Amino acid sequence: MTDLERRYARWTALFYPAGYRRARGSELVDTYLSLAAPDRRRPSPADIADLAAGGLRQHLRTAPGLGPGFRLAGLLALMTTTAFASGWAILEVLIPTESEFAYRYTRPFLSLGVAVWAVWLLAAVVYVVAPGRWFRRAAVLAVLVNAGVVPAAMLTGMVRPPLIVLVPQFVLGIVAVGAAGRRRWWVRLTPLAVAAVTVPVAVAAEPRLSFYGDYYLPAVTALPAAGVTLLIGATLLALGLAARHDYRGVWALLILLTPIGMLALNPLGAMFDDSGPGRPIVPVWSSMAAAAILVAVVGPALLLLALAARGRRSAGGRPLPAGAAYCPTCGAPSNSA
Repeated sequence: MTDLERRYARWTALFYPAGYRRARGSELVDTYLSLAAPDRRRPSPADIADLAAGGLRQHLRTAPGLGPGFRLAGLLALMTTTAFASGWAILEVLIPTESEFAYRYTRPFLSLGVAVWAVWLLAAVVYVVAPGRWFRRAAVLAVLVNAGVVPAAMLTGMVRPPLIVLVPQFVLGIVAVGAAGRRRWWVRLTPLAVAAVTVPVAVAAEPRLSFYGDYYLPAVTALPAAGVTLLIGATLLALGLAARHDYRGVWALLILLTPIGMLALNPLGAMFDDSGPGRPIVPVWSSMAAAAILVAVVGPALLLLALAARGRRSAGGRPLPAGAAYCPTCGAPSNSA
């Protein structure tokens, strides 16, 4: 086995389920070898990306309920993003602009965040009338606007919502893109219904705060509360569906672990903050960054482990052909044993 073949086999072993590697691993590696340049010693980045995409497709096929789980997680994430969009939009309008920091506001609104909330509410409306391709486009646009607020604020000097608000909305938005697809009319209405319920709650709890407390103090309580609500709801849904041998709820829960963790950045950051009993309500930036990195690593890792475990389980119990053994590198059948 050449070095190039060995490297292709290792990438195949990393990305593809064990059952697929045993059946077609050698054929897959041979295909890439035949297309590689004669002097190539390592797989190209394009080949590695292609292997990763192909392996993901095979994992999706071998994991029952994963595709519907993505759509279910997307719907729950869309409901959450729409609820926050309506609540924060009320905050943008009702925050008093007569305070000593009024000169820093993006009048007639509090900050550039109003563009983010407006686009997310628009996406929820599009979801009702066109839940397929047009909603996907609207959701992607909302994610891009969400991400673009930070550089826009840096370039213009205008106020933006803090990262403790923008980061969870961004991560939830990425998951919410998966909600695209045909749904019953009452399901498509749920994000707007949640937004409508949020409006009177936000108006009743109008915070009369200075600029430095405008988003932070409501976010400190609202974001973790939403995270706990989403976790409990997704868990109960997963248990109820699993009782009927429907595992889309389990996959949805695993997918939502990352956005749930982002919603809980404040309490998680407080665990890393060693400033003592008198520490501020919002942990220091380094503690919040450490919590965000931890969530960004652990959440996807748990999902990948579940995919890998499912791939091994689906491949279990398949007998080898007579006189064959598994290649220790790629898992493909080998007759050289």
